Amino acid sequence: MMTQEQIYQLAIKKAIAADLRGQDAVQRVLKRSAEKYKKLDKEKKEFFDTDALFNPYADSRILVPTNKKIKKVLVGIDISVSELWLADKIGDIDLIISHHPLGRALAGLDSVMSMQADILALYGIPINIAESLLKIRIDEVARSISSANYNRVVDAAKILKMGLICCHTLCDNLVARFLQEKIAKEKLEYVSDLVDFLKKIPEYREAMKLGAGPKIFAGRPDNRLGKIGLLEITGGTEGSEKTYDYLARAGVGTTIGMHISEKNKEEAEKAHLNVVIAGHISSDSLGVNLLLDELEKNGVEIVPCSGLIRVSRLGKNKKK
Repeated sequence: MMTQEQIYQLAIKKAIAADLRGQDAVQRVLKRSAEKYKKLDKEKKEFFDTDALFNPYADSRILVPTNKKIKKVLVGIDISVSELWLADKIGDIDLIISHHPLGRALAGLDSVMSMQADILALYGIPINIAESLLKIRIDEVARSISSANYNRVVDAAKILKMGLICCHTLCDNLVARFLQEKIAKEKLEYVSDLVDFLKKIPEYREAMKLGAGPKIFAGRPDNRLGKIGLLEITGGTEGSEKTYDYLARAGVGTTIGMHISEKNKEEAEKAHLNVVIAGHISSDSLGVNLLLDELEKNGVEIVPCSGLIRVSRLGKNKKK
């Protein structure tokens, strides 16, 4: 049994440990936030998101606090008022967990994207170029979400007195690290080898039954992989289409992502990159599951909904 705060802190701890940038880089981000906060006057401190002092991922937050001991959680990739109604209908749900951001966390989605620059730098793009390329895309995302009704679901959860939390990059980091470590242990040479490997992962196998398994979006099955870059996995949302040319120049031959827009796909093809899309909801499910296993260890019952492909890795794989 856990509290909402314990779940939140556990998710942050795991996300920082899994961050592709490394823990030292994350600590520098937190230190910078603390320095900025310290310099603010009293009026500006009122509007500062103090969670940023210990949680470097602005798209993951406690949205509606609850003091309940958490015995059962309803967990979905997307949580809407419909899922809140479902939780109310079930009757003994102590907490609702959304993967995709809501409320203040949705408003902070664009700020998480800056971590993509550091990830691009890991693959050989100079940091000044990576930041410059992403700045345009980050501003674009900020404008696109500015019209959103951020608090609609949050307000409904408050009326129903339901605890609500979202864990977006907190879980996406877990996917990225999981795939990075698994792929490093494999001897993969061709694009088809990578796709076959992904199809062995339970979440992706289940997605295949729904017609949504891993697919090659650019390149051919018999193309050689070259250096593999994990993109569109963590860091908020899709990055700039201009990064692909620079990735190719830096020696990356294949990228793995959750999803890709037509514009980005076309630019990847122009740069002669192979693009393998593992799948959006299935990849999200993988990351969420890696967190949920930790909750299960602490006696929390999981009720999956809203696209979550629940696979437990406690002992042996089993779908719930």
